[in-house]
Amino acid sequence: MARLLVLRTAPYQRSSLSAATNTALLFPSKHRRSASFPHPARRLLPSPLRVPVRAIESSSGATKQEEAPPAAGEAQEPLPAAPAFVVEELGWGTQLAVKLKMLVAPPWQRVRKGSVLTMKLRGEVTDQVKTRFSSGLSLPQICENFEKAAYDPRISGIYLHIEPLSCGWGKAEEIRRNIVDFKKSGKFVVGYMPVGGEKEYYLASACGELYAPPSAYVALYGLTIQQTFLRGVLEKVGVQPEIQRIGRYKSAGDQLSRKSMSNEVREMLAALLDNIYGNWLDTVSSLRGKKKEEIEEFINSGVYQVERLKEEGWITDLLYDDEIMAMLKERVGQNDKKSLRMVDYSKYSRVRKSTLGLEGGELIAVIRASGSISRTRGRLSVGSSGIVAEQLIEKIRSVRESKKYKAVILRIDSPGGDALASDLMWREIRLLADSKPVIASMSDVAASGGYYMAMAAPVIVAEKLTLTGSIGVVTGKFILQKLYERIDFNKEILSKGTYAELNAADNRPLRPDEAELFEKSAQNAYASFRDKAAMSRSMSIDEMETVAQGRVWSGQDAASRGLVDSLGGFSQALAIAKQRANIPQDNKVRLVEISKASPSLPEILSGIGGSLLGVDRVMKGVLQDVTSLNGVQARMDGILFERLENGSGENQLFVLIKEIVNYFY
Repeated sequence: MARLLVLRTAPYQRSSLSAATNTALLFPSKHRRSASFPHPARRLLPSPLRVPVRAIESSSGATKQEEAPPAAGEAQEPLPAAPAFVVEELGWGTQLAVKLKMLVAPPWQRVRKGSVLTMKLRGEVTDQVKTRFSSGLSLPQICENFEKAAYDPRISGIYLHIEPLSCGWGKAEEIRRNIVDFKKSGKFVVGYMPVGGEKEYYLASACGELYAPPSAYVALYGLTIQQTFLRGVLEKVGVQPEIQRIGRYKSAGDQLSRKSMSNEVREMLAALLDNIYGNWLDTVSSLRGKKKEEIEEFINSGVYQVERLKEEGWITDLLYDDEIMAMLKERVGQNDKKSLRMVDYSKYSRVRKSTLGLEGGELIAVIRASGSISRTRGRLSVGSSGIVAEQLIEKIRSVRESKKYKAVILRIDSPGGDALASDLMWREIRLLADSKPVIASMSDVAASGGYYMAMAAPVIVAEKLTLTGSIGVVTGKFILQKLYERIDFNKEILSKGTYAELNAADNRPLRPDEAELFEKSAQNAYASFRDKAAMSRSMSIDEMETVAQGRVWSGQDAASRGLVDSLGGFSQALAIAKQRANIPQDNKVRLVEISKASPSLPEILSGIGGSLLGVDRVMKGVLQDVTSLNGVQARMDGILFERLENGSGENQLFVLIKEIVNYFY
């Protein structure tokens, strides 16, 4: 009889630790450096949760506590990330119940015994739950498939096709964590990588076995960050950008207003690159059992021959796809002449966790916020195009008013957007935190407006390589006087009021008094953002100023500076949510996706034609790759937050033209 296994999302093993110690394990409380701006939810915390004690796991599993809290401003080492899931054996009663559920499952949820789950990890990976009509991959469904497959007795193992990914390093880390934890079930996970670079190998290296065809395109050359500047181009066509950026590190607007990278932005991007490359070297060197210097020397030799990867033990062997499937067919004991029994990502995503006995008990709401932030829905927008404040606020209020949800996980993957919309959502999230535990979980990016939302939650969880912070603003407009003169275009304005033409007049430079007001409005917006960040994070304004200034931080650096509370993925956020809601870590819960929308006709058409037209990556890509970390303008009625946009380089001018058109229309 096949054994059934239960998966429990918990970052640490069960123990008899006190509630206060468990709290320290799950959420290391940082030193409360200012009592002037307490978070409303923090005021309600019992005293053990405010004790500035860190718990450190020893090799024996015992817990040590530090006696003295860190001094104000002192960096505090965050706890390691929680595993995606823990595999345990089910009792006979639960096994019987699961088997009965499998027997009565609808046809689209049925899987043949001895099947291999195949998933092709390539292209865009969104943080939203996809409908059956949507194109692309969904991170929640990828991770859920790993969890279900580890438990499902019908699944013998997983076969992953890994090709170039359009996602950030936060999502890559989440997927890798699930691969590592799936292997603990005892089932095989085989990877196949015909094309890839550092990010793809980062994922593939977690597989138990990794294969590539003899003609594979694998380029391990290192990582780059690039920034493009169009000030010279704009000057040639007669466009003069008027940019006021508040924050020494705020790079939004630089692409239009500068011809080269500023020293501050160069410092910031270099630090981010060091974080990402350092993490990659640490992971690969640990896996290969070699020193970082040896791995770096190997990369610096220029790795493009896949035979070298086999010789050095970086991959298992050179095999074609059909050879791997023949090998897997023999491994699962399939002796007939038919093709390997497989179930693909799309079909297996329809299998419910409840069918496998993986959920039940208390309800925890999951509110997902992905994409650029706007106040209202545009006329041509589809259901998955960004964060619409008025819609998300309705969801937040419905959860706040409901008594059935014991906690809320706010999952954020956003580079920001409309400043007013960000502030309105910040207010609603704080009100929600007054009624029940709220945990903010960051994906690839939660910067500017994305961080504005996250800082409203009492607890913030981020991946090591999440891009966050960017507490700063930019005001900007275009002066088109020279362009109008060149094309013999005339524009006249009648106005009443000293500053009536501040935003309307693009046919002349700003007057000195207009320029002064222009700058003051940006300073006021920045002060509001910074002060609310200080209040939300229980810091003094001076302390917040040292980590603000528009600087983008990695999750790891943000945690050491008090902008983030804990490092880890969604599972870490879930464990903390259960603890805050007084739900035992061993208890199963049911996650309710609040933001999941029904597909509209435009979304269905987009899903059908998106892959053919290639528009998904251009229109919805956010922070897809570290090699194109470019500051792109996102208009917010004069206040601009930085948007980190994907692009491989070939469409940068097109993207800029699109953004300029959006600015005017």
